[in-house]
Amino acid sequence: MPEGDTVFHTAAVLRTALVGKTLTRCDIRVPQYATVDLSGQVVDEVLSRGKHLFIRVGPASLHSHLKMEGSWRVGWSGSAAHRVRVVLETADTRAVGIDLGVLEVLDRDTDMDAVAHLGPDLLGDDWDPRVAAANLTADPDRPVAAALLDQRVMAGIGNVYCNELCFIFGRRPTAPVSTLPDPLRVVQRARDMLWLNRSRWNRTTTGDTRSGRQLWVYGRAGAPCRRCGTLIETDNTGDRVTYWCPVCQP
Repeated sequence: MPEGDTVFHTAAVLRTALVGKTLTRCDIRVPQYATVDLSGQVVDEVLSRGKHLFIRVGPASLHSHLKMEGSWRVGWSGSAAHRVRVVLETADTRAVGIDLGVLEVLDRDTDMDAVAHLGPDLLGDDWDPRVAAANLTADPDRPVAAALLDQRVMAGIGNVYCNELCFIFGRRPTAPVSTLPDPLRVVQRARDMLWLNRSRWNRTTTGDTRSGRQLWVYGRAGAPCRRCGTLIETDNTGDRVTYWCPVCQP
């Protein structure tokens, strides 16, 4: 599931593949931008902001958001053409945006307006844990999970990290923010988690990178808690599925 670490890593891969090179092909398969052709322009920058990714080419900026299923692939030559939203080619490489939840062409000079509403980026130069902690506790009655998932609080946390953080700090996803004894520690741990996973595709929050051992509770409904052995519970009736240990998260 794409979260801030995945987007950060994706930007790094695209940066290596594209920056400093001239586009020989630009095929945007979104009706609103289908006539835009950036061929002949040089790719100057690739950067991430929370879960958003920007590719700056000449006077334009390609802004994408992976949402739930999206990805960027370098050198991809798959057959599922109906899933492709954009193809960028240079003399020696090919980058393809697949199943992108958002793809738009913005004016490069104002592209950051699209993410001006975001809180401090957990993997960005603007990261400020005290601002993030203040944002997190602004509404003390709000459920912890809802606050963690709000990108205006801090940018980059998705449902995987949200559930894992709730477990680590012993709170149900539905518990109010006011029950967190140390909000600053929560946001600092969130930063640590994403930072340690920023350069790999298969994230871990347990510290164990072996298959099936990477996560505490996410996706483990009915499996024994790694701490106490109690079966992990889940609720998929809301907007996001949640997981928790009824003993470790009382």
